Amino acid sequence: MVPTVVVPPREARHDRRPTGAVPPGAQGRAWRGTLLAGLGVLAFSGSFPATVFAMEGFDPYLVAVGRAAVAAVAAAAFLLVARVPLLPPRSHLRSYGVIVAGVVFGFPLFSGLALYAGASTSHAAVVIGLLPAATAACAVLRAGEWPRALFWVSCGLGAVSITAFTLSMGGGHVTGADLLLVGALLSAAVGYTEGGRLARETPGWRVISHTLVLAAPLTVPITVALALTTDMRPTAASLAGFAYVGLVSMFLGFIPWYAGLAMGGIARAGQTQLAQPLLTLLWAWLLLGELFGAVTIAAALAVLACVALTQRARS
Repeated sequence: MVPTVVVPPREARHDRRPTGAVPPGAQGRAWRGTLLAGLGVLAFSGSFPATVFAMEGFDPYLVAVGRAAVAAVAAAAFLLVARVPLLPPRSHLRSYGVIVAGVVFGFPLFSGLALYAGASTSHAAVVIGLLPAATAACAVLRAGEWPRALFWVSCGLGAVSITAFTLSMGGGHVTGADLLLVGALLSAAVGYTEGGRLARETPGWRVISHTLVLAAPLTVPITVALALTTDMRPTAASLAGFAYVGLVSMFLGFIPWYAGLAMGGIARAGQTQLAQPLLTLLWAWLLLGELFGAVTIAAALAVLACVALTQRARS
């Protein structure tokens, strides 16, 4: 029997584009995503100095929880103006619950208490600098992927760098503030991962808005109770700091951040977070007058290098 020969259409025979080629416009979309994520990082980089200012006039627990209550008001307004339901679909409630635990409560509470316990803004920036690697690791585990060995080696080196830094700054032992910063690191990594996943299907501004509104039945009453029972000494600086962490760090910064992760990809757009520790060090120097030595700068650069390797090994 003579085998049948199938001749491809004329246009197919002339299509020489490789099967793995980047579709037209995809590269531009990836760069737009990276720029959006960069705007989010710029917003987040001022969070620690703003928290320090806020705690000059308000209780640290009030700052940690109250920022989400303030952000919830803005988020509800955005959703109402856009005529979008205030609550997310029931099918996504578990994921939103994870974001609430990590981003609304975990990171603000742990990081704020660490700063209140004596950690400097520059110290916190170096420890939290491992966040992109931690986020990538959570994303890998959540997606069931298994990247190259270099990814895990780089994560390990970053963890070793952070451990060496904290031991050198803590007189040979890890302080309570360092443990709180690790809690903040893990909380944010989990929350960012779930938020990035949801932002693939839902616009980023809706993800953070739904998250804040979903948490409002807890954050608003707690904020009111703390405002009535704690000592408040508001100043212009503390009010400005509280407004920043409430509106920018807790809400507006997440809009370009989640949108950038969804548009540019978590691996690529997430690399913009490499600049966050260095930006925070800059704000700490400019706004708080913090002086940090060569050890802090070396640790920040070491963490940056390790995180860059994790992103390269995964992408």
